Amino acid sequence: MTATLIPSATATQAHRDPDVRRWLAAYTSSMLGDSVYYLALSWAAVQAGTPAQAGLVMSASALPRAVLMLGGGVLADRFGPRRVVVCSDAVRCAAVLAVAALLFLTSPGLWPLALLALVFGTVDAVFMPAVGALPARLTEKGQLARVQGMRGLAIRFAGVVGAPLGGLGVAVGGAAAAFALAGLLIAVSVPLLLSVRVRDLPKDDTPEVAGSAWNDLRAGLRHIRRHRVLAPLMLAIALGDLGFVGPLNVGLALLAERRGWGASGMGWVLAGFGVGAGVASLLLTVRGRVPRAGLVTGAACVAGAVAIGALAFVPALVAAVGVALLVGLLAGLSGALCGALLQTQADPACLGRVTAVSSLVSLGLAPLSMPLAAAATGAFGLGPVYAVSAGVCGLGGVVALVVPSLRRAELPG
Repeated sequence: MTATLIPSATATQAHRDPDVRRWLAAYTSSMLGDSVYYLALSWAAVQAGTPAQAGLVMSASALPRAVLMLGGGVLADRFGPRRVVVCSDAVRCAAVLAVAALLFLTSPGLWPLALLALVFGTVDAVFMPAVGALPARLTEKGQLARVQGMRGLAIRFAGVVGAPLGGLGVAVGGAAAAFALAGLLIAVSVPLLLSVRVRDLPKDDTPEVAGSAWNDLRAGLRHIRRHRVLAPLMLAIALGDLGFVGPLNVGLALLAERRGWGASGMGWVLAGFGVGAGVASLLLTVRGRVPRAGLVTGAACVAGAVAIGALAFVPALVAAVGVALLVGLLAGLSGALCGALLQTQADPACLGRVTAVSSLVSLGLAPLSMPLAAAATGAFGLGPVYAVSAGVCGLGGVVALVVPSLRRAELPG
């Protein structure tokens, strides 16, 4: 039996819903805390050890996050996404504040930083699927595209404001003060989330918690594999992210170096991308629904792939910033629509597991393309690597365009 959320008596636009507003404030505060935390962690690691050791500390969270992500989706579906998010933020807050206190009192070296990174990675494996599943419990399906736009704006705001906040904390009181600020920002989200009312699943469709977690995971994967929209959508997300991550991370740094743009030029290109993605999020927030969402997703992904490939052949910085803005606009639109389609097409009782698979593809597998992109650039040059990456990214859009069930997918009105 397919679960459906119990509808409210009257549909409220997401931006007018007080529960959605409290969730958005909590999410924004938590993301700000994350941004400050990562800056504080990198600064403290560089100060306490060698660059190689700092790199190991910064990457220590990646393995537990990737290995445990699918299990985190099971927990989100078993115990409810709000409860899991609240507990995750509470643990992250306590861990960050504990390290802040330790740094205030002594200079313990790298070990507490590495331990903190491992804790963060482990908790993120539970936090991310629950965060992705929570919006569907807050509002009607017809408002989920708008919620995805609001979430995108929160992410962009946290990225722009979080780094300066972290830098200010380091300037005022060192890494300890920055960690304390990160912990306080994450702590703000907890009471806000506790005040948010979530809609329950029908009693008959609420997931049982007495069965095997392994069986729950298999059921979630089977739900994706057999679904006419979710299965090709996951493939499209995987291809899009695999082709996107390398050029916009390692590739961009190498491109800025070889074009003579320097770090400031790279910053301007990234700013162009951020502005474009922010505009896409704003458009979704204001409009709320995009007709023919599957078709638009595929078209935006293909067009964005062409823009990614063009970035390697633009000699002038101003033109590169303009191309990056276009990439951000198209990638932001396709990414938000993928998220909205995922949430509206998935069985609500499986949404945590579905989100876990999507997050694993985006945050666990896609980053593996970065060292491959760097090695390929050294062997073949920037142009071919950008072209191949754009081709892989474009294949994600092609999947969305050629699979009828995905191409015809619509968001609820």
